[in-house]
Amino acid sequence: MRAHPAVARAHDLGGAAPEAAWEERVQRAAHPLAYPALRSARNRPVVRVPRIGVVVSDAALAREVLLDLDHFSKVGPGAPSDLWTPVLGPSVLLNMEGAEHAALRRALGPLFSPRAVRELVAADDGDAGVLPDLTRRLAAGEAVDLAAVVGAQAGAVICGMVGLPPTDEAVRSSMAAAQTITGMVRLHRHGLTRSQVVRARTVLERLTAPARIAYRAGDPATVPGRMRDLGLSEREAMGAVGAFVLTGTETIQSFVPRLVAIAHDAGWTARLLADDAPLRRRAVEEGLRVTVPTPAMLRSVRAGTSVGGVPVAAGDRVVIATVNCCRAGGGFDPDRSVDPAVRHLWFGAGPHFCLGMPLAMAQVDAVLDALAAAASDGRVPVVGGRRAARGVLVPAYRSLELRLGDPGRAPVRSAARVAS
Repeated sequence: MRAHPAVARAHDLGGAAPEAAWEERVQRAAHPLAYPALRSARNRPVVRVPRIGVVVSDAALAREVLLDLDHFSKVGPGAPSDLWTPVLGPSVLLNMEGAEHAALRRALGPLFSPRAVRELVAADDGDAGVLPDLTRRLAAGEAVDLAAVVGAQAGAVICGMVGLPPTDEAVRSSMAAAQTITGMVRLHRHGLTRSQVVRARTVLERLTAPARIAYRAGDPATVPGRMRDLGLSEREAMGAVGAFVLTGTETIQSFVPRLVAIAHDAGWTARLLADDAPLRRRAVEEGLRVTVPTPAMLRSVRAGTSVGGVPVAAGDRVVIATVNCCRAGGGFDPDRSVDPAVRHLWFGAGPHFCLGMPLAMAQVDAVLDALAAAASDGRVPVVGGRRAARGVLVPAYRSLELRLGDPGRAPVRSAARVAS
């Protein structure tokens, strides 16, 4: 008897466990062409893949590429600059190198201090906030769409970044605008088409218009105003706001529902939400490794060299298949030690390590705290129906229903059932 195709594919993630089958489904829904192409290269450390580039699937080699600034760059043919410079301009961290990149990163650093990110996330803490409402609704026995809730929370952060009040309409329009742009990106295309660039610029201009007003007003209560105080030019500030809005918030919107789904499927929900900070941190880190918020990273070869014995020439495109590097460690298991070469690889390495990581972790903790507060009577959130999202840059759930239930009676569905 042949296994269901999705169950067979789930073995790539460490077995036919339900969380593995669902993660496979989420990845393929987002990138039905590029994801299978990347995964087809997983058993070779380095290999050329037509239309994609030189694919690196070994974590140690991937880290070497990220740290070798003499031979590999984010600026050049096939690199992030091809995608983002036409939309955001030349002065954003996504498409910069060298002294200018370092200077802008230092200038932006204070915005991502522990205190600063707590303040930005805490803007949603009032009684009418998204997360307090999540706690109340779950505790009252309602079913809640966690994907929608986290999307609203991410939208509130966008509003804080661009200087908008976090009203429902502002949140919805901000998230829709950001997703319109990121949804255009595809790994097998080196850049956006001319019409896509025009559309993306129009959307981004509308999205960042409040940020421009806040910057010019110099209001220190807004992120753009603080950027001005830190010495950023208006062009630098608008580029930074656009970059964080486009690449940061969608990552959070993707990760939290996937983490909660994995914890549910693996029987880890009670432990994830327990009052045990080190245990939660291990589970979150393991969830990041398995979901791989950045499935691939791009670099352009600036000078001829070799990667894992494979020659590369100036102008070649290198695709670090983070999804292969991280998934090689097997399925979800927070009690297992992680290969040092893999640790935090999904956030990059060296000078380009994700500046927004503290904000991302603060947002993750805020949602988990809200879920834990609802589960204080011993019941835990149980996953009901779910749908994978299509046409997105970062693989995600379109919807993920939660309600409180008895952890001992939480339904455990077979991989064949959930992947059918």
